[in-house]
Amino acid sequence: MSAEESTPPVVVDDHGPVRLITLNRPHRRNAIDIPLRIELAELLEAAAADRRIRAIVLTGAGTVFCAGGDVSTMARTAPEKARPRAEAAQRVIRAIWATGKPVVAAVEGAAYGAGASLALACDRVVAGEQTRMSMAFTGVGLAGDMGIFASLPARVGPARAKQLLLMPRVVDMVEAQRIGLVDSVVGEGQALAEALRDAAILADGPAQAFGVIKSMLAQPRGTAAEVLDLEVAHQVSLFDSDDFAEGVAAFKAKRRPRFGSSTL
Repeated sequence: MSAEESTPPVVVDDHGPVRLITLNRPHRRNAIDIPLRIELAELLEAAAADRRIRAIVLTGAGTVFCAGGDVSTMARTAPEKARPRAEAAQRVIRAIWATGKPVVAAVEGAAYGAGASLALACDRVVAGEQTRMSMAFTGVGLAGDMGIFASLPARVGPARAKQLLLMPRVVDMVEAQRIGLVDSVVGEGQALAEALRDAAILADGPAQAFGVIKSMLAQPRGTAAEVLDLEVAHQVSLFDSDDFAEGVAAFKAKRRPRFGSSTL
């Protein structure tokens, strides 16, 4: 077993009542594979259940928050096999949304695709000034998941969300803060320290009130859970599409994908 294989994909460190959960695949830019999403969901659920913990900080090891889904582990997948994979990703977001405890994302370097979804699912996003974000799902023929169809329009509005998903581009932190993608921009390398400070303040606040705030804002019309279910249905279908197969093949071949064969 290599050193990389023996390293836990997610690590935990408690700072008093604040639990720091760190994506720990820096050799893969913290890209999300199956073991990471399962471990992350379990650790988020454990933090939610731990009475000693009153706030959670989510970050990435190394210089990148999360480069998205680990495309190197993907291949065309039949729906019955794609569903557990998609639902494992949604379990992470359900854990963030279900807990009444505030969850703060400390983002440095990059948050692309599922990495952006993960950050935006959190209650507060603190980013280093050199961070870049992109809703980079369509590059591999996918539409997006991990709550992006609820969290992104809630932050930037439906019209802007549609453009960021249809025509993904890299967003710098000046624009990100202006349009509401992130809540605070700090000096490069300072996001984690700032997020821990914010989480300590939140940990000292009224936990039940925070829980009510989160619940009310997450499902004001009872649609957030429906969004997750719809994302699973579409993601399962897209995992078996020509465009997804082409996107993965192009990524692995380090060339531009040639889409166009999928039926709209």
